Amino acid sequence: MRVIFTCGGTAGHVNPALALAGLIRQRRSDSEMLFVGAHRGIERQLIEEAGWPFRAVEISSFHRSLKPREIRHNLVSLRNLIRSSGEARALLKEFPADLVVGTGGYASYPVIRAAAKQGIPTAIHESNAIPGLTTRLLEPYADLIMVGFEECRKNYRRPEKVLVTGTPVRGDFFTYTKKEAKERLGIADGRPLIVSFWGSLGAAVMNRQTAEFLALEAADGCPFHHIHAAGVVGSCQMAEYLAAAGVDLSQLPDLEVREYIHDMGAVMRAADLVICRAGASTISELTALGVPAIIVPSPNVTNNHQEHNARVLSDAGGAALVLERDSSGQLLYDTARAILSDDSRRRAMSAAMADLGTIDAAEKIYEAVMSLRRRGGK
Repeated sequence: MRVIFTCGGTAGHVNPALALAGLIRQRRSDSEMLFVGAHRGIERQLIEEAGWPFRAVEISSFHRSLKPREIRHNLVSLRNLIRSSGEARALLKEFPADLVVGTGGYASYPVIRAAAKQGIPTAIHESNAIPGLTTRLLEPYADLIMVGFEECRKNYRRPEKVLVTGTPVRGDFFTYTKKEAKERLGIADGRPLIVSFWGSLGAAVMNRQTAEFLALEAADGCPFHHIHAAGVVGSCQMAEYLAAAGVDLSQLPDLEVREYIHDMGAVMRAADLVICRAGASTISELTALGVPAIIVPSPNVTNNHQEHNARVLSDAGGAALVLERDSSGQLLYDTARAILSDDSRRRAMSAAMADLGTIDAAEKIYEAVMSLRRRGGK
């Protein structure tokens, strides 16, 4: 069996494809797989690091602006879109796929559309609560649309095509029990662990608030353990923010700031509360692990999809939602204290989060696309 995965733009789009490809290889060792993404996207690095073959099509984003510079950009993107259609047809001729699976990103559009026109079974996985532009454009062409939560179904014109599968989470998130994860991190004194992060690059405004949060913890006698990932860019600024807040981490071993959390599986498993953005991958990890959260969605994303993601969790009772315009270090600290000092509330939030989670999402997606393949698509 030959499968094409097409994805890109963010790790949240790439990771579900990597998880499914790994499961297909495990179950069907004779399968051949090819990943297709954009020339300049993050997907090439992630996919090649994972050891999968990668091909690129010339595709780029469209900007919602009438400024001359943006109009010129969109004209280039239109030219790329036309060009990518031919590239997708050539790829399908070179690699005659039995199934094409898209998991988001602009590169999915020409490949899924070309495959559908050739009668090849096609499936889409949409990690976000609100479908992105690519998913909306592909809805008429895809045989199957897989989503993270039941609440997502109402956002599609053809709900009969929609299947709730959840979003796959890396296996290392389940390597340890909560107790084992805390022991691995050297946390055994009964105090809760807070984990916070604002994305791989960080966010200046939120890192500044986190420095204020850490200062409040220090002044309060460090009632919690706290691991914060400041991000590649943010870590350069964090020392300045901490100094301005009067925080000397060398004297506070229970408060830790890292550039990046490399052992994220163990750290998230050990967490009693997570403070973060609302990207699709993060949402799937929180729900799979059943970890209560304070979520500050990024306001700088297309269609405000992070706020929509966050509201799914907050409406269910699993997370406290704080909009960035309202957020401050003091508000985040007060909210965290209120949650962590109320065991019944924390347990209820954890249960609500777990009710939204799908631990076997990769298995559900695998079964769905294999069934689609057996039916031969439309």
